[in-house]
Amino acid sequence: MADVATVLFAKYLNHNPDDSKWFNRDRFVLSNGHGSMLLYSILYLTGYISIDELKNFRQMGSKTPGHPEFGLTSGVEATTGPLGQGFAAAVGMALAESILKKQFRINHYTYVMLGDGCLMEGISHEVASLAGHLKLNKLIALFDDNDISIDGATCLSCSDDVEKRFLAYGWNVDKIDGHDFDAISFAIEQAKKSGKPTMICCKTIIGKFSSRAGTSSAHSGAFSEEDIKQMREKLNWNYEPFHVPEDVKNAWKKTVERAKQNYTMSFQRVTLESRKEEKEWIPVSSTGMTGYHAELQRRLDKHLPDNIAGVLADLKKQICELMPNEATRSSFGRVMELLTESMPELIGGSADLTGSNCTKYKHMQVINSNNYSGSYVHYGVREHAMAACMNGMALHGAILPYDGTFLVFSDYCRPAIRLSALMKQQVMYVMTHDSIGVGEDGPTHQPIEHLASLRAIPNLYVFRPADAVETLECVSIALEKKESPALFALSRQNVSYMRKFYSDIDQSANLSKFGAYILCECSKELKVTIFATGSEVEIAVEAREKLQEKGIGTRIVSMPCWRLFDEQSDEYKAAILNNDSIKVAIEAGSEMGWHKYIGSNGIFIGMKSFGESAPYKTLYEHFNINADHVVKCVCEKLVYIQ
Repeated sequence: MADVATVLFAKYLNHNPDDSKWFNRDRFVLSNGHGSMLLYSILYLTGYISIDELKNFRQMGSKTPGHPEFGLTSGVEATTGPLGQGFAAAVGMALAESILKKQFRINHYTYVMLGDGCLMEGISHEVASLAGHLKLNKLIALFDDNDISIDGATCLSCSDDVEKRFLAYGWNVDKIDGHDFDAISFAIEQAKKSGKPTMICCKTIIGKFSSRAGTSSAHSGAFSEEDIKQMREKLNWNYEPFHVPEDVKNAWKKTVERAKQNYTMSFQRVTLESRKEEKEWIPVSSTGMTGYHAELQRRLDKHLPDNIAGVLADLKKQICELMPNEATRSSFGRVMELLTESMPELIGGSADLTGSNCTKYKHMQVINSNNYSGSYVHYGVREHAMAACMNGMALHGAILPYDGTFLVFSDYCRPAIRLSALMKQQVMYVMTHDSIGVGEDGPTHQPIEHLASLRAIPNLYVFRPADAVETLECVSIALEKKESPALFALSRQNVSYMRKFYSDIDQSANLSKFGAYILCECSKELKVTIFATGSEVEIAVEAREKLQEKGIGTRIVSMPCWRLFDEQSDEYKAAILNNDSIKVAIEAGSEMGWHKYIGSNGIFIGMKSFGESAPYKTLYEHFNINADHVVKCVCEKLVYIQ
């Protein structure tokens, strides 16, 4: 794909190595990230990285890792390791451009290079369908159509007609010789005129000029000295390794000069248009040469609007007065309905579960191919695509995406969630129906191991609030986490208002920021500490009352976010953990991970199997997730200890 990449960067891509975060730049995503050295070579030739970084390819501490990583290497727009994720992120970037173009006068393209592996992955089907449906005509995909995968020829496992497939999705499709510069240029020019997204199928030869040309060994096998010698002879290349002749450097410098001219002209156009329309103009440079419009600057800096603190404070006061008994999914909707009115950067959506997830509000308009001025996306039953598109929108900038599905389907979103955390992107995952409380839908829809597996992802903040106040507090925390994604595990069933058991503190204080806090203190000598999250906090409180009646001093610790608690000072953690009380954890999910808080001899009340289909109250009784069983286990433990 070197020929395709050369034509794209030399003639079409609008970028500026002196202002790599220029907001109106074209985005280029290398979805088939194993071809990273192609991108790194061009980033060197265009002035983003040094030749020394090429020499340190795939070495510790270099800016040239095995697959491109966002935030590590200037000019890399997305982390692309798992195949198909880069393609999906590019769709999200193109969607972001369509949403923001009227607000901030941007006008740029998203180019994505991808291979057979990307198109085999299921996520490609979802995002290609979505992009065609939304008619994202600023999206241009360059397909490395070389008929080779790691195992051998692609015909071993795939006989798709890519052209017909993408035509069926509503794309414009072109097929060219990927080594013909004129054909590449013409295809890109035609794509830029299209009213649809475009797939350019570039027929190429993998390992061209080598003895392995057109074979799978050219993909991942190390080239021998003889292979390299043969390629050099065919290319008439007689220079030492890593030596780039001046004429080649100068030729690439001219491509950068071409791009910089477009960079300068873009500001002139915006200024003239704004003067003509007598509106405040909205520049899109990050160098300070012209300065940003204040609203765009705020959103790019991820600063909250000035009124948000007041909005949240007023709502918290209302909640404390109302003390609502409601599902935490409803509480989440209560909070977000107000926030979305004051934060235009919030773009919501759902995977065909809008009503169940409580993610769309009366004032929100739906985004479609005829109207990108809305703030809500109907993703359809496409969890893979939804999560990865959110990454693309966040990477694009000026958007804070949030989207919903059921917690059990977080497995479909997991690769993208992991990349959100790896790329340090502020993305909000709304996962409702968070336990066996789903009820009659049965074990296929009842998450068991999901909380444990999600908590294992570094830099992901998993929140499972107990009531309306904790939900508000957790959302507030997520808004402040500028370099981390947040995931909300929210209940389907109603839960009681829990904070009334902690009425002697300043209700304006955000207790959830500690990750865990004492909700109910013991009235006698501390004998038992019960940890609980979400809907099970209510069970813990009921168990405490029964234990206290038996003269057993019991403390309740609500634990909405493990990661936040782990980040607290040793003194704070010791105050909650370092005592001789019997430790109990209650959560309607897997016990994995809980013993680091309750100890190896602690009591876990939760799930050790998959669920059943029945009303949720019946399920909680059937699986012994109830106050009486907690009391029974504690009393047995006390007898054993004595």
